[in-house]
Amino acid sequence: MCEDKIMHITVFPAAQIHTMDPGRPHASAVAVANGRIVSTGTIESMQPWLRRNTYEIDNRYADKIILPGFIDPHTHLRYSGVYMGLNYVGPIDSASPTGLRKGLPTRDAVCNQLRSLVSEHDDPSKPLTAWGYDPAVQEGHLDRDMLDAISDTIPLWVVAYAPHIIYVNSPMLELIGVDEDSIGHGLGRYPDGRLNGWFVETEAIARATRPVADSVYADGSGSQAIERMGAVAQQAGLTTTADLGWGFSESFEKEWADHRSAIDNDKFPLRILMIPFEARLTRDFGDEAINFLAGKRLEGDDRLTTHGIKYVNDGSYPSMTLVMNQPGYLDDDTAHTGEIPWENMVDRMRPFWKAGIQIHSHANGDRTVDMTLDTLAALQLEHPRFDHRFTIEHYCLSNPSQAKRLAALGGLASVNIYFVHYRAQLHSDHGFGPDRSEATARLGSLERAGVTFALHSDFNLVVTPLSPLTAAWCAVNRLAADGSTVMAPGERISVDRALRAMTIDAAHVLNRDDRLGSIEVGKYADFTVLDDDPYQVSVEKLNRISVHDTVLEGIPVAK
Repeated sequence: MCEDKIMHITVFPAAQIHTMDPGRPHASAVAVANGRIVSTGTIESMQPWLRRNTYEIDNRYADKIILPGFIDPHTHLRYSGVYMGLNYVGPIDSASPTGLRKGLPTRDAVCNQLRSLVSEHDDPSKPLTAWGYDPAVQEGHLDRDMLDAISDTIPLWVVAYAPHIIYVNSPMLELIGVDEDSIGHGLGRYPDGRLNGWFVETEAIARATRPVADSVYADGSGSQAIERMGAVAQQAGLTTTADLGWGFSESFEKEWADHRSAIDNDKFPLRILMIPFEARLTRDFGDEAINFLAGKRLEGDDRLTTHGIKYVNDGSYPSMTLVMNQPGYLDDDTAHTGEIPWENMVDRMRPFWKAGIQIHSHANGDRTVDMTLDTLAALQLEHPRFDHRFTIEHYCLSNPSQAKRLAALGGLASVNIYFVHYRAQLHSDHGFGPDRSEATARLGSLERAGVTFALHSDFNLVVTPLSPLTAAWCAVNRLAADGSTVMAPGERISVDRALRAMTIDAAHVLNRDDRLGSIEVGKYADFTVLDDDPYQVSVEKLNRISVHDTVLEGIPVAK
């Protein structure tokens, strides 16, 4: 039996190891074996393990900083990776399978680009598809009449960067199969009642996507997108992500198979948790939805598994379709809810709540946050649960009283902090007004209320980068896009709290803090290796720290 305990240990010394274990926060070496952490401390302190086993000292990170592997608990790698293969009309420079593509600064520039694409389009029966439009940056929404002026013969299909809106022209409306008498959630109309070419939110977007599905989601595109975006995520220092849109684009089985294919590649550098989209799950499986998830969980492992359930309850921050309390939008109200009527939300969440499944509820606007809190309160009154980890996703526009109520109800938040720098100042005069825009992503209020929260990117479905260290920089500094204005200084948080929000607290949000998120004995040996110490550099330079490498289950990815 003693021989069964013998293992081969690898010890990684480092200039500094930040463990995120508050009782033992620092170390100078970490020992790993069989994918798990055996010991942290010093080489001297771990001698009881080293004397009993074979071991090697791997000094490759001796002058580096080691942290727990970064976790982004809200991404869309497959979905966004597929869109990156379409014609690009976004406002920022964007990577693609063929190289960097330049951004288009204005709506006129987008229209000119579409005209150029139309002139090269040789099959008028085949839709021309594009991705990346940003109505706040590019001077307002597109619509049917604008796109008809570009072409009234070739079907045009343009999805926003945050894909909560698809814009189409008249030929595309015909292909989709809708006319002025059509009804359905998310069909946009002009004031005179005509269809304006908008398809808003998931039900309408699915309807608009059916005629282009074969080209947008071509064979192999899904697995290729995951592999491509997995490399991007690893370079940003991530070791774990959660896909918050399982079932958005294709069948659950097809999307699962694509992820399984990627994960089974020994070189794929991530763990991925698949969180299903409830509206699609209920539509496809009805009363068998919970059994389907249980079956998939048995198929999974610690590299790929299913987790929780996702609800979409309003629109997008960058697309300006979220739902706000009074006084509402600066100009035209473009707010949009998800397809589940809010009055039905308790009924829709109840089966999953009672089954003990963690709920992730998308809520960008403060009115939607109110509805979400009301729903959580109703569920708790009906069927009280401890440690339910009900999570509000995005939590962009809120107020301090909502943070206190979220804490009282035992909820969590997963917050897109990037908007503070990249978008908030813009939306002061586009959509939301100065007060709500300045107070985007109130992390300070969450911290004061005692709410555990994570930071996420929603990558690549919003116009922000995938960079946890940039997220930390945004959270700590709250510097606006002009480089000088501090947005709601009382909502800043410390470096330590920001790093926790991308490690141990992010693991808590995903209910994986028993095995991920900190460098503790028995947990998976997932690390992020940095060139500089985020606790030592000036807070203004957090976003300049380079990721040197990641380690997954004790194996350096660069190896």
